[in-house]
Amino acid sequence: MTEHTMTAFQRVRVTVNGERQTMDVEPRVSLADALRDEAGLLGIKLGCEHGVCGACTVLVDGAPVRSCLALAVRLDGRQVETVEGLASGPALSRLQDAFRRHHALQCGFCTAGFLMIATGLLQENPHPSREEVVDAIGGNICRCTGYHNIVDAILDASASTNGKVPSA
Repeated sequence: MTEHTMTAFQRVRVTVNGERQTMDVEPRVSLADALRDEAGLLGIKLGCEHGVCGACTVLVDGAPVRSCLALAVRLDGRQVETVEGLASGPALSRLQDAFRRHHALQCGFCTAGFLMIATGLLQENPHPSREEVVDAIGGNICRCTGYHNIVDAILDASASTNGKVPSA
């Protein structure tokens, strides 16, 4: 094998949904692919793979990140939260339950990205205005719902926190 055909893997230690994990990834592998292929977290959806649609959004150290654009090797030592980490056992989080109650999803492809954007928003601002919610989700695309129900669900989850950060 020549030097050009050899693949060098790098070890990445990351905490995913509160659990420490070690992944051996190629330097070119996106965080989305590493989480899906190495960690088996299939809630992360790959839509456009250009950071435009938001379906792949996860939280890295509490901040929303398009996982299709982030390189997995750059996440060594960081904390990643995915949609799989929102629920506590079989019980939905407040935000997930609000999405269910407000019919804020249809096909479900974009839902994980919206949930993670909203989780990040509500952690930073537990009681956002309607305008702040609309602004926060503005980078996520949904082809089914028309966004009104998504905004209503996020505001409902915000109101149900009584000043506390929504449980994830």
